[in-house]
Order: sequence, then C-alpha cells, then structure tokens
Amino acid sequence: MTDRRTELAANLAQVEERIASACAAAGRERGEVTLIVVTKTYPASDVRILHELGVRQVAENRDQDAAPKAAACADLSLTWHFVGQLQTNKVRSVAGYADVVQSVDRVRLVTALSAAAVRGERELGCLIQVALDAESGERGDRGGVAPDAIEELADAVEAAPGLRLDGLMTVAPLAGPYAGRQRAAFDRLMEFSSRLRGNHPAANMVSAGMSADLEDAVAAGATHVRVGTAVLGVRPRLG
Repeated sequence: MTDRRTELAANLAQVEERIASACAAAGRERGEVTLIVVTKTYPASDVRILHELGVRQVAENRDQDAAPKAAACADLSLTWHFVGQLQTNKVRSVAGYADVVQSVDRVRLVTALSAAAVRGERELGCLIQVALDAESGERGDRGGVAPDAIEELADAVEAAPGLRLDGLMTVAPLAGPYAGRQRAAFDRLMEFSSRLRGNHPAANMVSAGMSADLEDAVAAGATHVRVGTAVLGVRPRLG
C-alpha cells in the first residue's frame, strides 16, 4: 500500500505540474482548471489513497464497476462523475451515486435521468456530450450528439426536474475532420460552449482533454480535464 501511495503521489505531482505549466502558457490561473481522476478498472483502495492525496473529483465509465466502488467509498467527500456511454437501464443505479453525468446525448436519456433523480430526491449535474465526428441526426462513434442538436438537448435538461445543466463535454474524435487535431477539436467545443452560455449562462463547465492531450484542452479553455492513465498507470486488461 505504501508503494502504491508513493506511486500515485508521484504521478499526481507530475500531472499537477503539466496542468500548471499549461495554465501558465495559456495565461490562465491554475485554479481555473479542475482535475478529475478517472479511476475505471482500479480498486476502491486506490480511490481512498487519491482522496488522502487531495483528489476530490473522480470519474467512472461503467456502472458495474462504479456502483460498488462508490458504495465502498461513501464515507469520503468525493464528487463522482459518470463519463461513459449510458444505457437507460443503468440510469437508476448511476443516479444513486453520480453527482454529474457527463455523457448526456439524447432526449430519452434526459427523461430517464430526470425520473431517477426525482425518485432519489437528488439533483444531477448534466453535461451534453458533443460528438465532433457526427453528422446531423447521428451519434458519434464514442457517444455524443451532433453539434446541431446541442441546444435542443440543453433545453430538455434545463426543463427536466432533478437535473442541472452544467455545460459540455467531448472526447477527441478518432475519425472525421478533427481526427488527430485535438487542439482544433477543443477550440470548436469552446465555440459551442460560448454559444450555449448565451441562452444558459450557468452552463459554463467544459470537460475536455485526457492524459495524452490535456495541454491542448487547457490551451483551448477547458474548465475540467479527465486524467486516468497518467495518474493511475496503464490499465489492467479486462478479462
């Protein structure tokens, strides 16, 4: 455990230095960017160590992993983000522990999340996942809604009981015009964020960037970066 704590502390320090350097290069204050540590495939014991090291925001992408881990860490002051593609049959479980769902990409999901939030007497923050590789009316290969549907979804979230519209999220696309162009992709997301805030001023969260491209996200103006591998190491293979 001591070795693991030392490893995580060193990795966190390196990521912190990367974020601080990226902020300085972009003329931003370090406090403008929040680190979310993606703990998928790693045990609750790692989450506890991260909490000891000052991490307060963690993310998961599979409910079957996240639900027991969140339960095991229920005594900790953590904000849990759900970042994976979410099926409606998992919504009730996710709404029981997630504070923010970053992967909202269809009206049917908004309806299900709202019902679960009301039933659980909770308020769920929602980010609309934008797919920069999706044509109008389509979803992206990694989830997300086409850009021309952002406003419709935003209105649906804003009108839904139990939900709070927090902003936008994207994953750098593997195909389409932004493939391999992370900075351009994140710049585009910021344009959509500016437009969204015209009608929804409080929806100012922009979640973008992961271990390999967090600098590009910070340079573009992201408020949150989602880092897993750079903190926790190369993920174990799922059997």
